[in-house]
Amino acid sequence: MIDLATKVRFLSDARSYPHAASFVEARETHMSWVFLTEDRVYKLKKPVRYPFLDFSTLGRRRFFCEEELRLNKRLAADTYCSVVPLRCTREGRLNLGGQGRTVDWLVEMKRLPRADLLDVRLREGVVTEGDIHNMAELMAGFYSAAPPEIDDGNLYLESVIKEQTVNRAILGQPTLGVSDAALPVLDVADTRLRQLIPSIKARIDAGRIVEGHGDLRPEHVYIGTPIQVIDCLEFDRTLRIIDPYDEINYLGLECTMLGAGWVRPLLVDLLELRLGGRPDDEVMAFYGAFRMLVRARLCLAHLLDPIVREPCRWPPLARSYIAAAKEELSSPSRPVRKLSHSHAGA
Repeated sequence: MIDLATKVRFLSDARSYPHAASFVEARETHMSWVFLTEDRVYKLKKPVRYPFLDFSTLGRRRFFCEEELRLNKRLAADTYCSVVPLRCTREGRLNLGGQGRTVDWLVEMKRLPRADLLDVRLREGVVTEGDIHNMAELMAGFYSAAPPEIDDGNLYLESVIKEQTVNRAILGQPTLGVSDAALPVLDVADTRLRQLIPSIKARIDAGRIVEGHGDLRPEHVYIGTPIQVIDCLEFDRTLRIIDPYDEINYLGLECTMLGAGWVRPLLVDLLELRLGGRPDDEVMAFYGAFRMLVRARLCLAHLLDPIVREPCRWPPLARSYIAAAKEELSSPSRPVRKLSHSHAGA
C-alpha cells in the first residue's frame, strides 16, 4: 500500500515527469494536490470522503478524473490533455504512465499564464470591454448548446433550498464570529426564496435550466488566446444544474468584489442578447444574495478544518460577502444597470 505522502514526494520531484521539467511547485487544496511544472499541471485527488463528495477509492478517483477531463473539455479543450495513471513497478518504483500496477490517477493539463486569468487582470486594471464580450460570447454559446434540463431541472431548486439551509447552519454559528451580521440577511433571503419558488419553477418548466460550469469565478476564466474557462465542478452534477443567469450573475458579483462593478451589468446584458428570457429583478437579486451567502459560508468552512490555515483571513472575508448579499436584497426592484459601453479598460 503506497500512502499519499509517498505519492506527493514522488510527484514533487522534477525527475518524475516524462517531459523535461526543471522544477515542480506542489500546492495543496482541500481535495487535491496540484503539481506545476514549467508548462504542465498535474492534479492528484486526495483519498477523502466528505458529505458532498467521495474520492476514497482508486476507482472513484479514476472516475472523477475522467469526469474532470470530459467536463472541462467543453470550455477549455486546449488546456485539458489527458488522465494519466500513476503506477508502481514490482521493485516498488513509482512512474507516470509507464509499467506496473496502477496506484492512482492524475489529470494532466497545460499550464496557463497566471497573468491572463481574469482575477489577476482585474486587480491590475487591464481588462477591456472586449475581453468581457469575448468571454460572454463563449458562455452564451455554451449555454445555448446545452439541452434544457426539463427532467432534472427540479434538482436546481432543490439544491438552492438545501444549500440555503446549510448557509444558515454555518453562518449562524455564534462561535464563528459573523452570526450577528448573517442572521438578518439569512432571514430576508429565506423569505425571498419562499416567495420566488413559483418564479423559479416557471423557469424550470420553460427550459431555462441547463448543466453549466458549477464554479464560475474570475480565477477560473482565462482571457488569453483562446479564451477558456477552467476548473469546472466535477464531483456533483446537481451543483452544475443551474440557471445561466444565476451563474453569469455570480461571476459578475465576484468581479464586483474585486473592484470591477462595471463587469456584471455588461455580462448580464450580453447574455440576454444571446439567450433572452432574463429573470425579473427580484429573482436576479435573490440569485446574487444566495451566491454571496454560499461564498461567505465557504470562507467560514476553513475555520472548521482540523488544521486551520490563515485563521484571521476568513471572518472578515465572510463579512464582506454577507454585506454583498445584504446589498443585493436591499433593492430587489433595482434593475441591473444597462451600460453605455464606455467602460473599456475600467
